[in-house]
Amino acid sequence: MRYIPVITILALAAATASCYKTAGDKTTSTVDTVGADTIAIPNGCTNLVFNDEFDTDGMPDSTKWSYEQGYLRNHELQYYTVGRKDNARVENGTLRLTAIADSAVIDGEMRPVSSASLITRGKHDWTYGYVEVRAKLPKGLGTWPAIWMMPTDRSYGKWPACGEIDIMENVGYMPDKIHFSAHSETYNHVINTQKTHVIDVPGVQDGFHTYALRWTPDSLTWYMDGEEQYTVTREEDATYRQWPFDKPFYLILNFAFGGDWGGNQGVDMSALPQEFEIDYVRVFK
Repeated sequence: MRYIPVITILALAAATASCYKTAGDKTTSTVDTVGADTIAIPNGCTNLVFNDEFDTDGMPDSTKWSYEQGYLRNHELQYYTVGRKDNARVENGTLRLTAIADSAVIDGEMRPVSSASLITRGKHDWTYGYVEVRAKLPKGLGTWPAIWMMPTDRSYGKWPACGEIDIMENVGYMPDKIHFSAHSETYNHVINTQKTHVIDVPGVQDGFHTYALRWTPDSLTWYMDGEEQYTVTREEDATYRQWPFDKPFYLILNFAFGGDWGGNQGVDMSALPQEFEIDYVRVFK
């Protein structure tokens, strides 16, 4: 799967507005990247600072991605594996994160469900910019794929004080709903104050869609398929307790199964295996 929008090349100098101050998702210029691929630059941005087009079959690029490992959070059922091709591989132009009910012995113990979570921490992070991911979601009761960001350092404290930006979340028992959220010490789901927005997209799990975030010093704006969906604006007197989004964050692509949210209405083990497919990841400044 390869979707590369190609448009008339304009001079990069024409993109005079700052990427993180210009709204919308129009294209103004292009930049050549992997091989002959041509990538459209969002309006106001001038350069591509990170991308993975997943063009080469095999394991994920180790210069771009690391793995999370183990049972990590939210009482989820999956064990995240490291370097296991069954759970994370590049094939036919997409990254495939696969949740499997394989009851396999992994890292010395029996794991009823395995999956993968890839992160850029320690390799690539950003403060402000435009992040875009094109992906196809899995199906089935219990599935919980996510595209999200966490701070590289936790100098503001543990979660939720450190902050969290959820570019896209979907849970299998609400198959047509896409969730966009931001968490901080003041605004988070534990105390039911999180900044969040939900949209209905019938059949969203049936095909590829683009999910994007424009992150500025004063706002977070979410997009789906190029259309603006939701904005959170920094309050004038905000401290890190309300707005911890002024430090470098890294990207996470994970496929959870079950857990406090994904398993809220139960799980269907017979639905596995399922794949969370990512066609590309691009970050612009």
